[in-house]
Amino acid sequence: MTQPAPPQRPCKMTPMFEQYFAIKDEYPDALLFYRMGDFYELFFNDAEIAARELQIALTSRNSQAEQPVPMCGVPHHAVENYLNQLLEKGYHVAICEQIEDPKAAKGLVKRAVTIVRTPGTAVEDASLAAKAHNYLGALYWDGEKGAGGFAWLEFSTGEWSGLFSKKESELWQWVQKMQPRELLLPDLPADVFRIPQSISLGSSTPVRLPVRSYFDYKTASQRVLKAQGIQELGAVGLHDKEELTRACGALLGYLVQTQKQELSHLAPFKPLHLSRHLIIDEITERNLEIFRRLDGKKGLGTLWQVVDETLTPMGGRLLEERLRHPWRELAPIQETQEAVNYFLQQTHQRSALRAGLHSVYDLERLSTRILLGRSTPKDFVALRESLSALTAVENALKTPAPGTYPTQEDELGTQHPPLVQRLMQQWDSMEDAQALLQNSVVDSPPPTITDGGLFKPGYSAQLDELADLVEHGEQRLQKLLEHEQQIHSLPRLKLGFNRVFGYFLELSKSGSPEVPTHFIRKQTVANAERYITPALKELEENILAAGEKRKALEYRLFQELRQQVIAQRPRVLFMAGVLATLDLIQGLAEVAHKKRWVCPVVHEGTDLTIKQGRHPVVEQMVGPSAFIANDLFMDEKRRLILITGPNMAGKSTVLRQAAIIALLAQTGSFVPAAEASIGLCDRIFSRVGASDNLAQGQSTFMVEMMETARILRQATKKSLVILDEIGRGTSTFDGLSLAWAVVEDLLRRGDGSIRTLFATHYHELTALEGRLPGLHNMNIAIREYNGEILFMRRLVPGPSDRSYGIEVARLAGVPQPVVNRAKKVLELLEKNQKARGKTDSDAAMQQLLPGMESTLPIKEEPELLPPAQEEVAHPLCTALHNLDTNTLTPMQALTLLNEWKTLWGVTKS
Repeated sequence: MTQPAPPQRPCKMTPMFEQYFAIKDEYPDALLFYRMGDFYELFFNDAEIAARELQIALTSRNSQAEQPVPMCGVPHHAVENYLNQLLEKGYHVAICEQIEDPKAAKGLVKRAVTIVRTPGTAVEDASLAAKAHNYLGALYWDGEKGAGGFAWLEFSTGEWSGLFSKKESELWQWVQKMQPRELLLPDLPADVFRIPQSISLGSSTPVRLPVRSYFDYKTASQRVLKAQGIQELGAVGLHDKEELTRACGALLGYLVQTQKQELSHLAPFKPLHLSRHLIIDEITERNLEIFRRLDGKKGLGTLWQVVDETLTPMGGRLLEERLRHPWRELAPIQETQEAVNYFLQQTHQRSALRAGLHSVYDLERLSTRILLGRSTPKDFVALRESLSALTAVENALKTPAPGTYPTQEDELGTQHPPLVQRLMQQWDSMEDAQALLQNSVVDSPPPTITDGGLFKPGYSAQLDELADLVEHGEQRLQKLLEHEQQIHSLPRLKLGFNRVFGYFLELSKSGSPEVPTHFIRKQTVANAERYITPALKELEENILAAGEKRKALEYRLFQELRQQVIAQRPRVLFMAGVLATLDLIQGLAEVAHKKRWVCPVVHEGTDLTIKQGRHPVVEQMVGPSAFIANDLFMDEKRRLILITGPNMAGKSTVLRQAAIIALLAQTGSFVPAAEASIGLCDRIFSRVGASDNLAQGQSTFMVEMMETARILRQATKKSLVILDEIGRGTSTFDGLSLAWAVVEDLLRRGDGSIRTLFATHYHELTALEGRLPGLHNMNIAIREYNGEILFMRRLVPGPSDRSYGIEVARLAGVPQPVVNRAKKVLELLEKNQKARGKTDSDAAMQQLLPGMESTLPIKEEPELLPPAQEEVAHPLCTALHNLDTNTLTPMQALTLLNEWKTLWGVTKS
């Protein structure tokens, strides 16, 4: 985004330009849309930027002068399309309107900015993604106190929240996680406050604001108290959070400055309580591709796209919020699971519910636009349709099973799970609001309220009379003529019109007809006399004024209707929340039905069991028949699972799917597995792959180590950690040493209970099984056939025998001469190792890191390679131990025997 530069002022300015510059000086960072008649005009640098960004013609004013003024413009009736383009590109736009009637103005028409449109304050549907939030954020950090706050607000719905922390890095993590469209920051010197070099704001646009005007604590407190209608900050949980209060105050000050009106639509502020939610940092969110793919794009290839079966914008946003902040408490998880399971079983109710929800529009954003006065007549029709759907949704919840009659339980909803019962007990059909909208606005209203034709016949007798005059005025004139002809026996009486006299009655002079006494002569022409009557004059005045009177009355009636709807906003928002919850539940049930997901057991322990687990996104991409499901068991003896195998075999998929299944389980969703038991996680950490951050001077290895450092410092005994290829960005010795130390540290932290999946190519680490309690080896099975390798995608016990890197390189298209040479080099290295008598894993480790014997070289120091704690079982024994024979089918048994024979039945030379 290019900020508009200060315009070059002409030497001689007209009154219009004097007014323009007086207004522009107040909004130097915004593009000024200056209303002139039916157009919004832009001048100077603003015009050059707008012409370039909008691809419209750039012209000039006073083109013959020495200093022609660049200008461009857009029609006022089509301005929204142009504004949306500019907002999408990050610009601020100040809308300058004519604030007095040009007909009544003496001299230059008064103008003023009525609103500043910004990316973070959009409420129009064209500027927003229906099922995604559009946050405005504010961050304040006090370095002296070592405390700060980050607040975020969804202006289109009025919901807002925030986080207080004594760790600056944590606040910036949440900035990256929430991705506010605009981020308000105090305009302080760099040595006092600056954006950390390691932080990438992505799509967030930083907006620097003066501290005294926006972040002052006293002013911020007053703003919060006024906006929330409370007497003390403790009512919204801000009494002991000064820095967060400052951030909230900055949000409110910015909104008042840009929106030019009171903030009466904001919901109560709700600080985020981290103790109630599973924390997923922005790195994990990106690595798991929850909302965006690794390339930054949304849609296909993300978890949200797979899980989203919601039908309403509110339900979609609630799903986004639930995926971003899963539960850490059993009660809401189990309550959601029970409701999802109910709708999964009750197919008829789920189908009827989906049909009812299909007609529901965005109640939250509709009511906000109506409250802010930025609605169109079509918004009222959408609101009416949505409220009318409440009856269909309520009936869907009472729908009996096919072929049965409704029972008392169906009517009362007592057969529903507790969560749905509570929603039904609080149900508000809003029939009065439905009736109001049903009897008022026409089904196909005009685009704007000034076009007329908004209301149905019968809504207002006065409006009906004016509408009849506008639409049937000629017919009423004709009736008046016929009446005069019949009453006074004047068959040759005619009706005429001219611009001087308006409507008139004309009598021919021939025949000397008797003129009625109430006829008033207005004009004599060659062969006739022209008259008017009091009734004709009154009807004429009514017809000529009816159009303007109708528009004025419709505008007044529309404002009255708007106030009536605004009064119903609390009820609308409450039912929006109810519908969002129902939509979320049925959506989770629908995805469970379509994709054969199961209800996981979620418990307070730390064990984790997943049978036939699947990665939902990969399964969707390759198809259910092509995806190989895998089992995963983590308990006291298997806290850290070391996964080996070649690239492309599927290690990253196994890692990610375990984290995704745990995440879904804690949202209350069913999961892609045959069976799952998940111990509650407080955090999920993911370090999967890395890329350069060259703009901030960070190499791939630096990024990898920073992510690893965060995990090691923040992981607790209830965390789930997935790590892929630690130490690959440096020399072999450095990388192996780092990976080794990270494994040991993770097994030691949290009383040895941190659940970790650790994928690596360092096969030397597999020697740690049996020496470090809690470490367990597994590998992604590979089959060799006629010199080729086949990826079986199966996670099996035991270490991989080798990395198969050369074979993978050949599959990737590396030229055959390079592959052949690599094989010869590998043979030489292996022969050299055998010649030294080092063939097993312990010997290989000693060769790489001399001094790693099984005894302590120095009494005070720990062993580098501890002695074996117990004999490591053969992988086949482990597989047999994990096998549940009670649920095994004959076909599954044959398949397993065939796999085991392939993996371990042939003695290798």
